[in-house]
Amino acid sequence: MNAADVWLPIPPDEIEGLPEGPHYRFWDGGEEFPADPADCVFYVVPYMRPAEVGVRPMPLMRSVRVVQTLSAGTDHVEPGLRHLPAGVRLCNARGVHEASTAELTLTLILASLRGIPDFVRAQDKGEWRGGFRPALADKNVLIVGYGSIGAAIEDRLVPFELARVARVARSARTTERGPVHPLAELPALLPEADVVVLSTPLTETTRHLVDAGFLARMKDGALLVNVARGGVVDTKALLTELESGRITAALDVTDPEPLPSEHPLWRAPGVLISPHVGGPTSAFRPRAERLLVDQLRRHLNQEEPGNVVLVTGSGDL
Repeated sequence: MNAADVWLPIPPDEIEGLPEGPHYRFWDGGEEFPADPADCVFYVVPYMRPAEVGVRPMPLMRSVRVVQTLSAGTDHVEPGLRHLPAGVRLCNARGVHEASTAELTLTLILASLRGIPDFVRAQDKGEWRGGFRPALADKNVLIVGYGSIGAAIEDRLVPFELARVARVARSARTTERGPVHPLAELPALLPEADVVVLSTPLTETTRHLVDAGFLARMKDGALLVNVARGGVVDTKALLTELESGRITAALDVTDPEPLPSEHPLWRAPGVLISPHVGGPTSAFRPRAERLLVDQLRRHLNQEEPGNVVLVTGSGDL
């Protein structure tokens, strides 16, 4: 049996610079597997597919050494890791989605503050509706989840003449732009923020991080922007605040997702919803392909892969 297969969700002949040696198998989540999963040593999880699709071959992958996602988050494949041998590296797509997700974050902030959804609705009716709207200039922005995407969001906020950017991550550190506060300091920072951006991974620590208490600490008129995962926010608590009109929200992710057509979040006042489109743009493919080429070269050279999130059998799970 030849255990040297690499499963890719992008056709191999479309990826420039793939190293020679492995047998490349194209699988984007279809019903039929491209080969025996037991022979796969490097598994790239299909992108933008339901979680159950990505984990389906994992119980059969007895030879796999690397599981590579093409998403920034890995929570959708982690349930499948318990089936894998010890020592498998789970890697995320750090470096792939920063530009696209940061662009969408700025789009959601500006569209919400300046009332773009109202203008579109008025245009549909042929109505000219002016008015005075908030600007992003002079606002305090709080970024919750200051990894590579959070930093990319701040990069794009810089030209907007903000009063302040505050940064929060799991633990405190210092960056060139200023301090990153630990999660423990979040309650004290929330009342000062005009815009709160969520860009944190979904973990047991961050699930429902944005609960009724979190939302109650936000100032009146503040905007909550979620480009992280829907599960970071308690949807019921958010609906209560939105329906009161005290805060507004711009959400690229929701819980549940996809959001059912009858869900009250669609019709809540002051909410702008985009259908989880932070990553899938024209910027995705070239960055994803460069990541895969680099990771496969590392693997073939018996080097540690980049972007390791956890290792099976090491106590990370």
